[in-house]
Amino acid sequence: MQPVVLIDVVGLTSRHIGPRTPALRALAQRGACAPMRAILPGVTCSAQATMLTGQLPSAHGAVGNGWFDRESGDVALWRQSNALVGAKKLYETARERDASFTCAKLFWWWNMGAQVDWSITPRPFYPADGRKLLAVYGRPPSFPEQIERELGPFPFFDFWGPRSGLASSRWIADVAARTLDLHAPKLTLVYLPHLDYSHQQDGPESERGLAALTEVDALVGKLVAAADKHGASVVVVSEYGLEQVDTPVHINRALREAGLLEVRPTPVGEMLDTFASSAFAVSDHQLAHVYTRGEAARERATRVLRALPGVEHVLDRAAQRAFGIDHARSGDLVVVSRKGAWFTYYYWLDDAQAPDFARTVDIHRKPGYDPCELFLDPKLAFPKLRVARRLAQKALGMRYLMDVIPLDARLVKGSHGRIPDDPQDGPVFLASQPFGPCGDEPRDGVIEMTSVHDRVLGLLGLRG
Repeated sequence: MQPVVLIDVVGLTSRHIGPRTPALRALAQRGACAPMRAILPGVTCSAQATMLTGQLPSAHGAVGNGWFDRESGDVALWRQSNALVGAKKLYETARERDASFTCAKLFWWWNMGAQVDWSITPRPFYPADGRKLLAVYGRPPSFPEQIERELGPFPFFDFWGPRSGLASSRWIADVAARTLDLHAPKLTLVYLPHLDYSHQQDGPESERGLAALTEVDALVGKLVAAADKHGASVVVVSEYGLEQVDTPVHINRALREAGLLEVRPTPVGEMLDTFASSAFAVSDHQLAHVYTRGEAARERATRVLRALPGVEHVLDRAAQRAFGIDHARSGDLVVVSRKGAWFTYYYWLDDAQAPDFARTVDIHRKPGYDPCELFLDPKLAFPKLRVARRLAQKALGMRYLMDVIPLDARLVKGSHGRIPDDPQDGPVFLASQPFGPCGDEPRDGVIEMTSVHDRVLGLLGLRG
């Protein structure tokens, strides 16, 4: 069996392959390179599930980075259970075809409970006193313990939040190289999120965004060298490309002003009341799932949203089928932004009534994705001093609120999720082997994201 290293370079597009990315360019010249057809939504959890299963969200059920659970009444974002992906995964199929198959899953999503041999993923501890202790989860337990003993603790603050940057991707790349030395898996899944941060904060065309290309390229070069050392083929994929944006669209505020969304006043700000609301949105970059109660509410929400500036499509169930996103978890309406726009989760009409978590990094409590978590509030006179004070409170065992995140969505300069007008601006596929060994030549110059599953099986020598 030919080993394969599958590297997910988030945000990479065909246009990025060039002088700024010599390692990626060399890989493309050595083997295969083509843009991939983007799926809807072009977000992490959906794209990874599609590549791992060869299916669209309508089949595997990962309709976004989160969705509304109609039974519990909760919005669930960034869940990690592998069982939430309702289709057979690449590593499951490979093991069925060859019992000697082994796999390491390093920071790819849907990691917990995955049928792999070695895994590691971010997973903090949440003690009963309300604290959050940064940590990783992995199997077997000895694997992350050894990795952190040798490489140091995972730089969690560099993985998400205002400090997000190169250090977290460098650590993951080092883990991958070390895993190849220690265990030589037949398939190694590696996640490098570095481009995502700078491209959301400053835009993909910014000076910092361009510099990030060279930085992540160096990590890819290191991984290609490690793979070559172990006789492994390399595949590089991405989930989406980011586009420059300048228009935040407050979809929930529009629904509230139309009398469709309800809130519950609490001592710590207004909370979205999913039980009382006739319609509300779970916003996810440039796509939003809108959940409604009854036909009348759905029709009214449709009218409101079609008239909302920044909206390009409002898809009912029938229209969702054409995009492969019709699933029980999907909203009754799926709303897609126009180019240059994106959706906030904000539902309050006055910032003084914003919930306490709005000004913190809290990816599970917010009923939608919040890219403002990548910024320190510029309105704070001394934001780093505020952070230091809060960390001192934490060290002393005191209650504290890390309230340093801005509520100004205009700070965000890059987003993703809609299908790009040109495939060159969407996800990309590269391999150290030419087309043939890694699947059919691209039709019309573009390969399907659903084909990644079979292309990797082919490189492993396990094509059905």
